[in-house]
Amino acid sequence: MTQTVWIARHGNRIDFVNPNWFVTAERRYDPPLSEDGTIQAQQLGQRLKSEKIVHIFASPFLRTVQTANQVAEALDLPIKVEAGLSEWLNPEWMTVAPEKLTLAELHQQFPRIDLNYTSRMIAQYPENGTQALQRSGKTAKLLADEFPTDILLVGHGQSVLGAVMGLSDVTVEPNIHVALCSLFKMVRHQKKWVMELNGDTSHLSQTEQVTRFN
Repeated sequence: MTQTVWIARHGNRIDFVNPNWFVTAERRYDPPLSEDGTIQAQQLGQRLKSEKIVHIFASPFLRTVQTANQVAEALDLPIKVEAGLSEWLNPEWMTVAPEKLTLAELHQQFPRIDLNYTSRMIAQYPENGTQALQRSGKTAKLLADEFPTDILLVGHGQSVLGAVMGLSDVTVEPNIHVALCSLFKMVRHQKKWVMELNGDTSHLSQTEQVTRFN
């Protein structure tokens, strides 16, 4: 059996462009995409438009749903919101559990969200880096097994890394570069997963020089 799992990080976020956004934000740990981040997400959608993706899964944070929505529009697919792909709930970055839009609120903005889908994993605040990697890695394996077709996972720096590690079945962090809106391609041949794309950004007109995870 051959199966492809595409894994993408969200596009650039508004607080990376304007750090002062955080000061007055209603949900300060759930920033949306910046203008250039939206362009990156659109370019990701165009890159994946010709691929045979059947299901799209996205972290419940706004920036990942926005990114996934651009791909969903290009592929004419629904979005399954999966908490197991969430941001690393790092207490050094977040003094409290992050407040996010509810699924119903997200659906009002993004009608492609599948309200009948229930997350297979739940991220628990607070968590350390190892816990975040293990959580997202387990999520990736669960989804690949439950949905044995070509799928797309849209996450964050740490959850993308964890998903790649989970499918690769490794415990030591591999040499990968998880840039904003970068793309990974994991292909399963029988029981073995092979990475065919490692943090590809060739679809982007602009890329970051330094990878930021928080």
